[in-house]
Amino acid sequence: MTQLKPIILLDRDGVINQDSDAYVKSVDEWQPIPGSIKSIAALSQAGFKVYVVTNQSGIARGYYDETTLQAMHDKMIALVEAEGGTIHGIQYCPHGPDDNCRCRKPKSGMIEAIEAELGLSFQNYPAIMVGDSLRDLQAGNFRGCSPVLVLTGNGRETQYKEIDFPFNVYTDLAAFTIATLHKYS
Repeated sequence: MTQLKPIILLDRDGVINQDSDAYVKSVDEWQPIPGSIKSIAALSQAGFKVYVVTNQSGIARGYYDETTLQAMHDKMIALVEAEGGTIHGIQYCPHGPDDNCRCRKPKSGMIEAIEAELGLSFQNYPAIMVGDSLRDLQAGNFRGCSPVLVLTGNGRETQYKEIDFPFNVYTDLAAFTIATLHKYS
């Protein structure tokens, strides 16, 4: 019996690419974490649908615009495609923390948009939300995703916060990918 493969939702900054307290503001500043691009490619080659779910308040703060964000995402997509993989979709929130939108994690609007696109609910279909911050885990957990913390980006600090629901922890996206490919092979 083949096990149903979960949808993989990835935070961007600190999971796929290097994060910065000063924000990643340009294509040149967007640098992948070692192993992350090959990991996304390996997941998609193994039949997992991979989506990126990312807060991008740098837009609201005026640090960069949506054209620059698209150029960063084009770079990410091209790198994954060069490794033979696919990113099935990208949801981003351009709002700041005080904008009271529905999409900014820890709220779940971006995840709900993916559910609507796929015509399913992660309350009933398996999904994994991989992030490096509490808000990533909270957004995924709220929508029924299995939350996963990676220790890159803000993950080392996040692991010591009080979190009132279970989650798995991996060193980085590559370690998560190895475990996931093994589990669903």
